[in-house]
Amino acid sequence: MTDQRTGVDVTDDEPEDPSATAPALHVHSTLDVDLDATADTGPELVEHAGTPDEVATARRRLRWWRELVYIGGLYALYSFVRNTFGSNGSAHGINVSPLAVAHAYGHAKDVIWFERSLGLFVEPHLQRWYLSLPHHGFIRFWNIYYGTFHFIVPIIALVWLFRHDPVHYAKWRNTAAITTTLALIGFAGYSLMPPRLLDATVVYGACNARYGLTCHHYGIVDTLVRYGGLWNFDSGTVANVSNQYAAMPSLHIGWSTWCALVLVPRVRHTWTKVLVALYPVLTFFCILVTGNHYWIDAVAGLVTLGVGYLLGSTLAKATSRWSDRRDARKLAAAEPVGA
Repeated sequence: MTDQRTGVDVTDDEPEDPSATAPALHVHSTLDVDLDATADTGPELVEHAGTPDEVATARRRLRWWRELVYIGGLYALYSFVRNTFGSNGSAHGINVSPLAVAHAYGHAKDVIWFERSLGLFVEPHLQRWYLSLPHHGFIRFWNIYYGTFHFIVPIIALVWLFRHDPVHYAKWRNTAAITTTLALIGFAGYSLMPPRLLDATVVYGACNARYGLTCHHYGIVDTLVRYGGLWNFDSGTVANVSNQYAAMPSLHIGWSTWCALVLVPRVRHTWTKVLVALYPVLTFFCILVTGNHYWIDAVAGLVTLGVGYLLGSTLAKATSRWSDRRDARKLAAAEPVGA
C-alpha cells in the first residue's frame, strides 16, 4: 500500500485478516477416540494413570517375583494365626479346644446382645425368609459364591492393577495387605463364632454336647451343611486350612469393597462399572443369608479397609520418595567427574 502524501510504500506488519493468509486448521472430531484407541489400555481399562514418565518409572520398580514373596509372607502370617488362635487355637485340625469354642461363643452372644440392643438382630429373620423362597432361593449358588469369588475376584483385580496401572499399584497392594494384617489381628484377639454355628452340633458348634454350653437355638442354619456346595468346613482338609471363628472383621466385605474401589474407576463400560460396584453389595447379602457373618462384621470390615487405605497410601508415598532419592543418587554417581 502507497501513502498518497509521501509516496512511501507502507505495509502492515500483520495482515488485517489472519484467516485470509493463514491456512485453515482442520481438527477432526474423532481425535479423542483415535488417541484412546492407540493407548495401551487393555480391553476394559480407560487409560493409564499418570504421565508416561511416571508409568515407566513405576513399571521399572515393580517385580512380579517380589510380589509373590509378599503374598507368601502374608500367607505365612495367616497360617500362624490360623494354627495358634480361633478354632485351631489349642489343637490342630478338627480337634478343637473346648476353651476356644467357649470364647468364640461368648463373643457371639456379646455381638447378638449389641445388635438386639439396636433392634437390628436381623440375621435369623433374613435367612428364614430367603430359604422359604422357591428352591430355597438357590442357596447353593450363594454357598459356592462365598467360597470362590472371595479369592478369585481379588486376584484378578490385583493382577489387572499390576499390568495396567503400575503408578497406583503399590498404594492399593499395600491397602489390601494392611487390611488383611489388621483382620488377622482381629481374628487372633477376638475369635467369634459365626451365626451358622450357633445351633450346630458339629465339632465347632455351640450345641455340641461335649462342651456343656447353654445352647439358645437362634434359628440360623448352616446352609453349606444342609444344602451343599463345593466343599464343607467340617472336612479334614478344609478344617486344617481354615479358622472357623475368623468372623470379626469380615474380610469378605473388606476385600470385595477393595475390588470395587480398584476396578470401578478403571473400567470403561457403564454396565461393567455397575456390576463391579454391586460386588460388595452382593457379598454382604451372601454372608448374611449363608449364616457366615453378622452384619456388624461387615461394618468392622469397612472400618478395617479404611484404616488399611490410610496406612497403605502413606506407606506407598514414603516408599516412592525413598525410591526417588535412591534413583537420584545412582544417577549422580553415574555422571562423569567434572561433567
